[in-house]
Amino acid sequence: MLPGGYGWWYIDALSADRRHGLTIIAFVGSVFSPYYRASGRHEPENHAALNVALYGPSARWTMTERQSALVRRDRDTLQVGPSAVRWYGDHLQIDIVERDKRLGIPWRRHVRGTVRLYPETLNSTAFALDPEGHHLWHCLAPRARVEVEMTQPELRWSGEAYLDSNFGRESLEEGFRVWHWSRAHLGREAVVCYEGVRRDGSGFASALRFDASGTPHEAELPLVAPLPNTLWQMTRRTRADRGHASVLKTWEDAPFYARSTLASRLYGEQVVAVQESLDLDRFASPVVQFMLPYRMPRKD
Repeated sequence: MLPGGYGWWYIDALSADRRHGLTIIAFVGSVFSPYYRASGRHEPENHAALNVALYGPSARWTMTERQSALVRRDRDTLQVGPSAVRWYGDHLQIDIVERDKRLGIPWRRHVRGTVRLYPETLNSTAFALDPEGHHLWHCLAPRARVEVEMTQPELRWSGEAYLDSNFGRESLEEGFRVWHWSRAHLGREAVVCYEGVRRDGSGFASALRFDASGTPHEAELPLVAPLPNTLWQMTRRTRADRGHASVLKTWEDAPFYARSTLASRLYGEQVVAVQESLDLDRFASPVVQFMLPYRMPRKD
């Protein structure tokens, strides 16, 4: 990975009964790391992390950054400290050995367990998010199923999931001001809506439908559906039939980032969508940069 660059692999999942959710993000050149930013972003592999967020009963959130001596990568494995992400033939396995970090609480709880993701469809096409191709998005598995077996906290559930990756040759805040993203399953298909404003002021917006084989097709972009601001007054929006969607649960509410589950209708079908909004001007502000180390510790 080139200096200044980044890569991440992202999973989100919902339990069949909708009581539980999770996101897992494996970072190399961690885009939200205050340490990587302060270092001048010269060594991406010296700033790696596994972000694990469990939502619902027994919620947890962990993101400890590791130096390059604690990171190992090959074709099938990314080891970040004691945790690892590995391909095993027909599935991706995430072995989690982390501790959570909570503001104002000095002790850290163990977060341990295994998550297995089984792709139902695979997509081989990546898309550039900017004209220069500095930022690439690849929806690897628009549809997947997941099995979650946690020992700390004690949780066991299964459900539907999604897997993608992003790679870039510059920081996110150099390329973008804001973006909004959402994904939903449609029968045996899936849809992803992506939109935002680049740093040069140009906008972008698209909707992709992935058929039952995983092949992407450009689709008519649904109407803008405004969503209520978060407690941090983050502006968020999505796309939906008739321009209407409702927030079921706000999973993440941070000064520069929000992730939510939504109820909406897309292409005539009622769906539960996962949605995120990101404000990179907020992220780059001195106040947020001062706050981040309390949420994202580094282990050298």
